[in-house]
Amino acid sequence: MIFFNFRGDRGIEISRTFEEEDFSEFDRGRRPRVMYAGMMQYDGDLKIPKRFLVDPPAIDGTMGELLAHAGVRQLAISETQKYGHVTYFFNGNRSGKFDDQLEEYVEIPSDMVPFEQRPWMKAAEITDRVISEIAGGKFDFIRLNYPNGDMVGHTGIYQAAQLAVETVDLCLGRLMGAVRAAGGIMVISADHGNADDMYERDKQGQLLVHSDTGRPCSKTSHSLNPVPLYVFDPRPDSPWRAAQAPDAGISSLAATCIALLGFKPPAHYDPSLLERNS
Repeated sequence: MIFFNFRGDRGIEISRTFEEEDFSEFDRGRRPRVMYAGMMQYDGDLKIPKRFLVDPPAIDGTMGELLAHAGVRQLAISETQKYGHVTYFFNGNRSGKFDDQLEEYVEIPSDMVPFEQRPWMKAAEITDRVISEIAGGKFDFIRLNYPNGDMVGHTGIYQAAQLAVETVDLCLGRLMGAVRAAGGIMVISADHGNADDMYERDKQGQLLVHSDTGRPCSKTSHSLNPVPLYVFDPRPDSPWRAAQAPDAGISSLAATCIALLGFKPPAHYDPSLLERNS
């Protein structure tokens, strides 16, 4: 059995069901007696899977690693659906922490129901915890992910996606109040679009409709639209302004956040999207 997938989280899940004698996350049924191998090793820390065909790429010098080495206290939080994105993926396919004393990871269990039935998901619980941590002042850098727009967008149900977006909007408003009170800065972006484009279109941009009903065809995949970046700095004398960045991408967010924290981004990072006022 050779499993190949570019998504490490799914590779880890299926590898565990084949390899672990005492696997207990769910009833996997009868485990087939096969030699199992992954296309690559999806977790080098936990050695999952034990057999693999291609050495995984070594990803070092990630933002989380640099901040940990600089003594920055970090919180990573999301619900189950995106917990791996603020931990494992964020750290360059690394499941462990860089510094147990400086980092805290919080996973809020997701509801086990179809996303369109609860489009608000766990956004309120994430927000409650983050607001509490902001007020407590324990962390210098907090990263969080609201899965609503992505997961509910995949359902293709417009009304549910609208509620999902409104939920995140409400929660961001609450976070802004906490950030303002703490004298912090909030950076808001996304890794891709989904709920921004809920209907299929042809190459000319015209809506595609079902021939039998005449209704627009729902789109359940990620969109290719550019994602926005918002920087909320409540200080009236903020020293930052938007930089000229014609090739801006989400990879530039690392240097942007590092600069906002008062550090100089590494030279090999894509440049910051902000620069200091002259």
